[in-house]
Amino acid sequence: MIVRDLKRLALVVGPVLVLLFLSASLWHANPDFVRSRIGTLLDTHHVDTPPAATDDDSRPGPLPPHNETHNEIFSLSTFDSRYFPIEFGKYVFNPNIIPHPTRDETWIIMGQRYDDPNNRNFTCVELGCYARFVDGALVCVDEVRRFPIAPTPGGMCEGELTFLNLNDGPHDARVFYGPQKPYTMYGSQSGITCFGLWMQDFRQLVDWDAHEPDTPDDFKVGTEVQRPEPWAPVEKNWFIFWDKDDQMHAHYDMFPTRAFAKLSNDGSAGPDLAPAAALHGDELCMRRYLPKLPPRLESIHQATNSLKITLCNRADAGCKADDDNTFILTIIQHKTFYDWHGEYEPYVVLFYQRPPYELYAISKKSLWIHGRQRLSDTRTEMVYVTSINWKERGVRYHGYLDDVLFLGFGVEDKTSGGIDVRGADLLVDLGLCSAAS
Repeated sequence: MIVRDLKRLALVVGPVLVLLFLSASLWHANPDFVRSRIGTLLDTHHVDTPPAATDDDSRPGPLPPHNETHNEIFSLSTFDSRYFPIEFGKYVFNPNIIPHPTRDETWIIMGQRYDDPNNRNFTCVELGCYARFVDGALVCVDEVRRFPIAPTPGGMCEGELTFLNLNDGPHDARVFYGPQKPYTMYGSQSGITCFGLWMQDFRQLVDWDAHEPDTPDDFKVGTEVQRPEPWAPVEKNWFIFWDKDDQMHAHYDMFPTRAFAKLSNDGSAGPDLAPAAALHGDELCMRRYLPKLPPRLESIHQATNSLKITLCNRADAGCKADDDNTFILTIIQHKTFYDWHGEYEPYVVLFYQRPPYELYAISKKSLWIHGRQRLSDTRTEMVYVTSINWKERGVRYHGYLDDVLFLGFGVEDKTSGGIDVRGADLLVDLGLCSAAS
């Protein structure tokens, strides 16, 4: 999804057969095709789709009813409980939704502009606006504008990836709250590897008319987030989490093995902390509850930012957050790519908020977002969850089972949707890691 137009390639690279083959994958006008190629060819940290599929790579047999294979979630705000469209007034996907800092019933939305195949430049843009619910849709109520995320210098892409140095602008941004303030994380050219992840205080990009104190992790300008070695040529889908003491960490990989580290306010990272968590059975837990992958065309990867959730109701007088009931929540996705069509099945993951941050539970079945379409006996609508945030202003990072949150997602890599559910709705039928041995 970094670049999409095959015709543009001829302007910048020579007719080398291998490079043309790779570039045809990366520049294909079909955005879903591009997503699959970027994820598989350039990210060496994930077991993913091979460079090309064959005519034999078709989904085996009809799909069973989703109520047998998924836990269905329903919107609290729409009359028919289906997910709601997010309307930017133009094609935008991979959306984020956070509460407006001062206005009631208003949210800030942000997503990736869909690149028309006829667009011949290399600029990628995150668009957004202030939005309210109108006739069952979350709709922009002011001008849709480009977020002023600065391009990064890069120039580190080599060999078959040299053409990625021409990219200009952010990719697949996530907007999320920390304990004190909002941030955005986005993909862009790296100063360390070919393509990396950058983070910035989101308030610097909008007219944020609420005072929130600066903290040592201020990230006032875009700052590259680092990781313990090894680096992949293209890094993606990292998320930030804050522990019980509000110490910031970056989580790089969930599968097949986890990788995460403490993060400093200059973006530098400490050593990989995941080996200590692995001693508590992380990999055994994932093998128990996540799908078994065939050699081709399927993968599991990180998808959203994180939230902290306490497993009792805020409204209950006896509900007190502690290490035994409070966890970091994120969503990962099982990707399949059969018949040249990507599909994504989201799973909820909980892990402890205190060292060694081992896994606590994983969904036994993936989530089915009510309103997602079945396109045929073997194909479903591609719904790609990108963001999770608490719906109500003031909740920020830490919520409870009775708090409402938004899931934002791209639909067929072209438009946007969202669904609002209670925290408890996501945590149905969890598989406890303590039961995985």
